[in-house]
This record gives sequence, C-alpha cells and structure tokens, in this order.
Amino acid sequence: MRARLQVFLLLTIFWLGYMIVIRALFLAYNYDISAQLTVGEMFLTMMHGFRMDASMTGYFLALLGLLITVSAIVPGRWLHTTLTYINFTLLAISSLITIVDLELYRHWGFRINNTPFFYMGSGALGSISPMVIIKGVIILAVLIAGCWWVYLRVIKPRTAALPPPQQKKSAFVLLAVSGLMFLPIRGSFSVAPMNTGFVYFHKTKAYANHAAINVIWNFIYSVRKSSRSSYPENFFDKEKTQKLFASLYPASDSTIRLWHTERPNVLFIILESFTADVVEPLGGIKDLCPNITELCKEGILFDNFYASGDRTDKGLISILSGYPAQPQTSIIKYPAKTQRLPHISQYMRAMGYKSSFLYGGDVDFANFRSYLTTGGFDHITDMDDFPSRLNTSKWGVHDHYMFAHALQELDTTHAPFFKVILTLSSHEPFDVPMEPYIKGNNEESLFLNSCHYTDKSLGDFIRACKQQPWWQNTIVVMTADHGHRHPGNKPLSVKERFKTPLLIIGGPIKKDTVIHTMAGQTDIANTLLAQLGKPSPDFIFSKNIFGNKVVPFASFFFNDGYGFVLPNKLIIYDNLGKQFLKKEGADESDLELSKAYQQALYSDYNKR
Repeated sequence: MRARLQVFLLLTIFWLGYMIVIRALFLAYNYDISAQLTVGEMFLTMMHGFRMDASMTGYFLALLGLLITVSAIVPGRWLHTTLTYINFTLLAISSLITIVDLELYRHWGFRINNTPFFYMGSGALGSISPMVIIKGVIILAVLIAGCWWVYLRVIKPRTAALPPPQQKKSAFVLLAVSGLMFLPIRGSFSVAPMNTGFVYFHKTKAYANHAAINVIWNFIYSVRKSSRSSYPENFFDKEKTQKLFASLYPASDSTIRLWHTERPNVLFIILESFTADVVEPLGGIKDLCPNITELCKEGILFDNFYASGDRTDKGLISILSGYPAQPQTSIIKYPAKTQRLPHISQYMRAMGYKSSFLYGGDVDFANFRSYLTTGGFDHITDMDDFPSRLNTSKWGVHDHYMFAHALQELDTTHAPFFKVILTLSSHEPFDVPMEPYIKGNNEESLFLNSCHYTDKSLGDFIRACKQQPWWQNTIVVMTADHGHRHPGNKPLSVKERFKTPLLIIGGPIKKDTVIHTMAGQTDIANTLLAQLGKPSPDFIFSKNIFGNKVVPFASFFFNDGYGFVLPNKLIIYDNLGKQFLKKEGADESDLELSKAYQQALYSDYNKR
C-alpha cells in the first residue's frame, strides 16, 4: 500500500507543479501586461490561484486514484501502462488548452472558455499569423517535453516497480484517499462550489484576477455549461429594474433635424476595430487617418460614443438591431432569438428602401448570414462574389477592392437605398497591401498601419461617391464594429477600449457640428429612424440622441462584466468577482441604475 500511496503523492506534486508552471508561463507570455503588476500582486495571483489549481488537480487525481485503488485488487502490470497513457493524454490536452489561451488572451482579454467554438468556420483562423502558430507549437512542444521528462524520470519507474496486490483491504484506504479529492474539487465547505470568483482578489486590476484563474478548469467548466443560454433573473430587484430602466428612456416628442430631405439614401460604413484612438479629432494619433480627419470637418461628429461589445458579431447586432452585447453569450449564435429582434433593415423596407449588405469576407462566419437574412436584406455580397484573384487577405478581399465593388453596386441601385458596408483589413493579422506608413513589425505598428490603409481606401471611396448624382441625396453613417486594445495595449475592461467614432456626412447634411451627448451603438437605430419620422419602441435599448428628453449615458459589455458611463461618472462591474472595479464619481443610485440596465438586458435576452 505504501508504494501505491507514494505514487499517488508524486502524481499530486506533479500535477500541482504543472498548474503552477502554466500560470507562470501565462504571466511571462503576457509580459507587457504583467509589468503592470507589482511583485507582490504576482505572488498573490499564485497564492489565490492555487485554490483552483488544487481543484483541477483533484479532478485528475480522482480518476488516477481510482485506477490505483483497482490495482490493489486486480493483479497485473496494466496499471503501469494505463497511467502512462492517461497522464500523457491529460498533459497533451491541458497543454494545448494552455497554449491557445496564451495568444487568445492577448486579443480577447479573457481566459479561454467555450467562446472559440462560436467562431469556428472558414474564417476562424484568419487572424492567426504563421509566426504565432510556429511560436505556439514550439512552446507547446517544450512544455509537454519538459513535463513528460519529469514524469518519465520520477513517476514512471515507481509505477513499473509497484508490487502485486498483497492486502486487498488496502484498497479501502486508497479509495478513501481518492475520495478526499472531493474537498479540493469543491473548493470549500460552504454551499458554494468552486467557481472563478473564488480566486478573484484584486479590487481594481482585472488582469491580476484573470491570471489567478486555472485555465484548464475554466475551459472545461465553460464547455460543460455551454448549453446554458439564459441569464439570472435575480441579479437585481425586478421592480427597481423596471423603474430605473424606464428612466433611461423617457419618451421624446420632438427631435432636432439633421438633414433637409425627407427620404435620403442611407449608407452605413462599419469600420473594423476603429478605436477612437486612431481618429485625431477624437484625441487620437495625429495624421494617422487623415481622410477621416477631413471628413469630420464636414459632418456631424459624436465625440462621446461607445461600442457595446468587443467583437464584430456583437457590434453588428448593436448597430443594426439596437441590441446590447451580452457578457457571456453572443445572441447572433441563436437564430431563434435573433429572428425576434427588431432590425433597422426591416423598418427601412417598410418605408420603401431597398437594402443590401456588402462584406469582403465570409458572410457565413459567426452566423452573419442567418442574421442578415432574418433582417430582410434584399441582397448580400461577400467574398464569393469577388474574383478569386482579389481574395488575397487572410479574411477575404481587402478594403480598397471591396470599396470599388461597393461603388459599382451603388451606381446601379435604385433609390431610396439602405446599404451596409463592413470593412475587414484592420483585423488581425493586419496584412494590408501597401507600403508601411508606420514602421515596425510589432503588433501595434501593424494595427496602426492597417488603420491608415483603411482610411486611405475609405477616403478614395468617399471622393468617388461625391462625384455621383446620388450623393446629394445620400446620408453616410460611419462607425466601428468595436474598439481595439491598441494603441497602448489597453485592458479589456477600460472604457477607452470601447470608445469609437460615429460620424454622419452626406449631401443633405445641414451643417457640420460636434455632438457631445454621451451615447452608444444601440442608439443609432432610433436616432436614424427618428430623422425619418419613424422611431420605434421595439428598439427598447435605443434612444434618439437628438430627442428633447434624452438621457446621456452609454454601456458596454466585456466577458462577464459591464461598463456604465454617465457624464463625469464611470462604473465598471465584474460579474464573476461580484464587485465594482471602478465607481468614479458614482453614488449608490448610479450603481443601482447600472445594475438595473444589466438585469433588463438579462431578462429581455431570456425572453427572446
């Protein structure tokens, strides 16, 4: 029995050590973000994370301990072989999850869960450069080889030397030891079992809490819970929610008119990843996007505008359906729900508009086609409608080709038209077809360079549009699908990562101006429809920015958390940690208002 207990102990040390190694690897890989932590905070991520490490190790040891228990009854050398294969399989799978998480965290800002399954498809690998894959494979190989070397040197010889069963009663002791793994697996003696909130310790630095999460536990848990498509109804008091949410959307009986025509053509241009930090009039980098800078001087610029989410699929829903992003799910993945959303395109169709959508990428990615078809778009153009020789980007057709095609479509479109254009070249890996404007091969330089390219493509397109006869009766609404962590490698939960441009230009615009009213993507719907005389209460999360009773605010959602912005106030809430990360200028009533907004979204999502 002693020999078997020694093997069990060595396996415990092996797997706990492995969990510590992969957390250290996470901190090292994200060295630029880790540099924001003090040595003490890094130590605390290890200390607090150990609790979840023990839970994940407990799951592994419960299985391995059961096998060791059986070996005390059933003779033979099968245990030696079985343990070798199982431990290597666990090591390989765990290491693969770890390596994928290293890179995804840099892009998405949260530890890997079931979210990547939402984006599997022909475009899913579009943002992964060959160098990233090579680097990942090397790290994966070193991690597995190093840990397996330890196993072969320390554990395998002892499993090979295990004596045959002598006292079968020892099986009861081994079974009891294996059963004790229930304690670290559960993580507490209270009614609450292990969850990611157990390791959250920092009040302001989300990255410190994220680093403490055991990524293998997090991934397996999220996959196991992936069938859940509902949110809690008890996050905030129901009656208070109804009252406070209604106060955010008072009915307006008048609106400021922005243009001097009744039924203009409407063209939406949604720019991939265009954060406000690349737009000079919004405080962004000087001369990076000169065409947008010039366009800001002739249109209506909103300088306090925020994206609702952090991915394109969430941005499309927010812009075209006036529906907020969600903290855990993406509603576009559930056609049964999206078909019950309001769609701007459907309202435009009712007013006699012909609608179309143009994207240089794969419109089947992330369920785009299902959503757009439900929205009633008369025509959808994607990468398959372009000559194959133009499909030179990892994601599809580069922006200047796409804009050229858009111009051809517009010249043959009957008025009034409602057209949506979605760009793609400023998406990872930023491989744009032009001489670098920004020197350097680091990710931030490549991103900024791609923004400059898209700006040039956009500028050429708008100049060409101004030469067309339909320009004088066309309104162009330009915004972004979401922001970006660059420049500055901003954490996911900061408001600057969600601040984006909104610019309205076109022949019918009465005058250029800057609007300071705080607003967000969901407000585009009723703001546009109000200008056309058709605002709709169906867009319950959308306010008319130019209404006479508008409440200035914006919200944004990141992975299991939200931001709520009011004039001179900022609230950031972490659902997992059940804590406010920021309460700048906010009193208790503001905090309740922010909670009411999330609860209203939760309840509405559940009903869709």
